[in-house]
Amino acid sequence: MTFTLPPLPYAYDALGQFMSKETLEFHHDKHHQAYVTNGNNALKGTEWEGKSLEEIVTGSFGKNPAVFNNAGQHYNHIHFWSWMKPNGGGTKLPGKLEKKINEDLGGFEKFKTDFQAAGVGQFGAGWAWLQVKNGKLEIAKTPNGENPLVHGATPILGVDVWEHSYYIDYRNRRPDYLKAFVENLVNWEYVESLFDKV
Repeated sequence: MTFTLPPLPYAYDALGQFMSKETLEFHHDKHHQAYVTNGNNALKGTEWEGKSLEEIVTGSFGKNPAVFNNAGQHYNHIHFWSWMKPNGGGTKLPGKLEKKINEDLGGFEKFKTDFQAAGVGQFGAGWAWLQVKNGKLEIAKTPNGENPLVHGATPILGVDVWEHSYYIDYRNRRPDYLKAFVENLVNWEYVESLFDKV
């Protein structure tokens, strides 16, 4: 498949004080576009040409860093834009998802604490995740462009902790960015839609 940059599912200024227009313009238009461009160049002539994005990510992991890094980041970012929405976050979760968080993660408040801690504790660039593995919800973190797909899990929520995701708005205050993400940005309906497909 050829990578293409998806449009943002909302206006550049729609996330207001929690993620600025300037951040989204740089992050989406420059950083994500670079993963698309470099990924398409890296794919040329490889065994993964014509494969689905998921197959490219899992197949190139540990074999072709140029393909993997760009494909992984492209996959992560396609979902990242949809994992956020204006007036998102909050504690009102879709019922089935809330029940599963209570069962597997000890309730929403504990999930929130542990998810934010995973993001804060990811040294350098990377991601924090809510993933499904062997039928259970788990919190995980990965470096760089890695994601749960390459570890036998399915991501249903992820937050980008690369500095380009928050430095314009939060400078070095990664914990404040993660708190704002969970409390004000998460699109729980999209998370539920991914959970339903697992």
